[in-house]
Amino acid sequence: MQDHLVKAIAGNVRVCAAVTTRLVQEAIERHHCCHVAGAALGRTMTGALLLASSMKNDEALTVQFDGHGPLGKVIADASPEGYVRGFVVNPEVVLPLNEKGKIDVGGGVGTDGLLTVTRFTGLRNPIAGNISIESGEIAEDITQYLYKSEQTPSSVGLGVLINPDYTCIGAGGFLVQPLPDATEEDIRQLEENLQQVRPVSAMVHEGLSARGIIQEVMRGFTVEYLEEVPLQFRCKCSKQRIREVLSSLRPEDLELLIEDGSAEVSCHFCNTAYHFTKEELEEIRAEL
Repeated sequence: MQDHLVKAIAGNVRVCAAVTTRLVQEAIERHHCCHVAGAALGRTMTGALLLASSMKNDEALTVQFDGHGPLGKVIADASPEGYVRGFVVNPEVVLPLNEKGKIDVGGGVGTDGLLTVTRFTGLRNPIAGNISIESGEIAEDITQYLYKSEQTPSSVGLGVLINPDYTCIGAGGFLVQPLPDATEEDIRQLEENLQQVRPVSAMVHEGLSARGIIQEVMRGFTVEYLEEVPLQFRCKCSKQRIREVLSSLRPEDLELLIEDGSAEVSCHFCNTAYHFTKEELEEIRAEL
């Protein structure tokens, strides 16, 4: 199944769901993630895609968890076109399972810090909001962020299932938001559904599509499907962009690289390495 996101309206409730198994697997491979990092990064990227789904094309957002846990920062960029990228500072951290016998994402992320969501909407300055991280489990914190920072009652479900050999076999998520016209009956039915819904990663592993996830979450509602968006791990980096970074170095730092005979610079988000020969570095110096 290709990764995809589906947007829908169910009565007076807005809902979207995503299957992200392939892009999470790509992130795990690119950053050499162990289980905790893979689960944290996968949930964060999926959550960012769900948040970005309500934005306009050419807009974007960044989700950053900085809970001062052993993983360090966990960051994801996403756009409504379905592109996402992300990284975790310490991807090789290994932690024991939590008290529920599951991957300890909360322990890896930590709770001594902030969740920050920055929206790039084309205005002169981006719009940023943040809250204190409560659980570090990603979904619960994004739910709290939407309620506290954006005054939008919501429910977010995220899941990543990873084999012992670090292969992702199920990843996805859903975002549910009652609209202003939602009735008490709508809310009651939705709350009942959310209490009974299965883990997202299990649904995806069993073969459910994003529409299938929506049907599980919205039982008893008439669902109108609006749009399906293909999803992809995609980074904005390029050798030209890295070249511009090298051009901004102090002259003495650039001279040191030239003396070394070459330079290799890796992108944080996708871990792609860009090699610059001595001749290319001298060209940058000459231009400056």
